[in-house]
Amino acid sequence: MAENKSKKLPQFNSSQELVEFFDTHDLGEYASELPEVHFDVDIKRNHYFVSVDENLMNKLLTVASEQQVSVEMLVDSWLKEKLLSAT
Repeated sequence: MAENKSKKLPQFNSSQELVEFFDTHDLGEYASELPEVHFDVDIKRNHYFVSVDENLMNKLLTVASEQQVSVEMLVDSWLKEKLLSAT
């Protein structure tokens, strides 16, 4: 006889109880108990690429590594600071 692999999901009194439950339980064991949901994702962030001199890029990589951030985050932060001071 085949065993039903899906378990019955308990009732929770708060979202915190739900979070704590799934910290110690496998979500896959309760898949048939979970409702199907649909949602739209609207990502409007654009990325732009610019050329950077090799020596400058090497310095950016060094500073980013020292600050433990990505080069993208470092450059974005510096550009924002520069633009704020320029306006």
